[in-house]
Amino acid sequence: MASAPGTPVRVRFCPSPTGNPHVGLVRTALFNWAFARHHQGTLVFRIEDTDAARDSEESYQQLLDAMRWLGFDWDEGPEIGGPHAPYRQSQRMDLYADVAAKLLDGGYAYHCYCSQDELDTRREAARAAGKPSGYDGHCRELSAEQVERYQAEGRAPIVRFRMPDETITFTDLVRGELTFTPENVPDYGIVRANGAPLYTLVNPVDDALMEITHVLRGEDLLSSTPRQIALYKALTELGIAKATPAFGHLPYVMGEGNKKLSKRDPQSSLNLYRERGFLPEGLLNYLSLLGWSLSADQDIFSVEEMVAAFDIADVNPNPARFDLKKCEAINADHIRMLDVKDFTERCRPWLRAPFAPWAPEDFDEAKWEAVAPHAQTRLKVLSEITDNVDFLFLAEPVFDEASWTKAMKEGSDALLRTAREKLEAADWTSAESLKEAVLAAGEAHGLKLGKAQAPVRVAVTGRTVGLPLFESLEILGREKTLARIDAALARLAA
Repeated sequence: MASAPGTPVRVRFCPSPTGNPHVGLVRTALFNWAFARHHQGTLVFRIEDTDAARDSEESYQQLLDAMRWLGFDWDEGPEIGGPHAPYRQSQRMDLYADVAAKLLDGGYAYHCYCSQDELDTRREAARAAGKPSGYDGHCRELSAEQVERYQAEGRAPIVRFRMPDETITFTDLVRGELTFTPENVPDYGIVRANGAPLYTLVNPVDDALMEITHVLRGEDLLSSTPRQIALYKALTELGIAKATPAFGHLPYVMGEGNKKLSKRDPQSSLNLYRERGFLPEGLLNYLSLLGWSLSADQDIFSVEEMVAAFDIADVNPNPARFDLKKCEAINADHIRMLDVKDFTERCRPWLRAPFAPWAPEDFDEAKWEAVAPHAQTRLKVLSEITDNVDFLFLAEPVFDEASWTKAMKEGSDALLRTAREKLEAADWTSAESLKEAVLAAGEAHGLKLGKAQAPVRVAVTGRTVGLPLFESLEILGREKTLARIDAALARLAA
């Protein structure tokens, strides 16, 4: 069934431009891309846009943008072209019509005149009798008189593929040997009554014409595989296909409640992760773990390491649960792995409008470069940078009232006055000197450093948690730090 050994690997990623890309789709793209790159093969990027009611140009552009952002380069497809162009199904309708006609002429397909009501009635009767409820072959062998009568009634037929009356067995690259009996794979439609080709025809026809050797796709499409294998056999006999590709069905990505992660789940949207500031390499590292792993004791790795090690046989067929917290933790590791200069540049979108609450002229490049190394060790996602550094660029801190109440306990005013005195006399070229000043203030009031620095942190930054305090004070400077402590004392007095 599969391509001959030594045949160059050709895989495809063929999304539909309907809505925002989701993480399950990205995982499928990742595995196909990694497989192609591991084998020095070809990745075909194809757009399945035959559903005019749901497809949109906006979604098409989002797909291209997402592929670029993720770093997935493709060898054939939109904006690149290739020997099997065009790569948008909406531009290939004549090809599908030609193949459908050849399947009809060769006896591999037939016209089916059954109405939906008739189909439903017969299916219900089959269920009641305990029989398979798929199509019963009613129009398989119509006489000329029957066809003439249906046509006289004005019935417009669909085209149905004639499944062979035989068991179909194939070896799934992920799941091993699978067998489907004829009664579970009935004849199926490939062209609508209005002449529009269905996915069941266009997808395998494109794979055949584009000489795809391996089809790696979601588990939800597994039930259609025996149909496609039968169709490939027909296409091969007609001289349209050269061989049947090998199939590998990737495990479901599960969301909450042991349900498949769907487009409607908020955490499924790729745009959400981009907006929150996930790194492409961090997100891809996590998504690769949804069904695959580099090794039992290594969760953090680069895309290059994945490509070098990726083997489709190592993919686990069991459903994989999407864990947002683990995804964030892995992304945090990748943020810390960045070169500091790279980190400072990647944060810039969140240091400007509409994310930044400060005026552009109040942004201080020197302060940003000074604080960036400290911020890099604290972030899970890049969007967190805005709240972490806003105290540097705003005229006064944005107070989190809960943080204020938590930090400013009885006696905080006395502590702040002592801390101000110590800080005023400290060496402001040394974060260690500032730490010693607050430590001394705490000791004067019988407090350890942790409790002594809490009121100072809130007075200066507005929050109880954030970047390393004493490095932050050094970057903010003596004048602004002391002024903010004075403002906090005035607020406490009020």
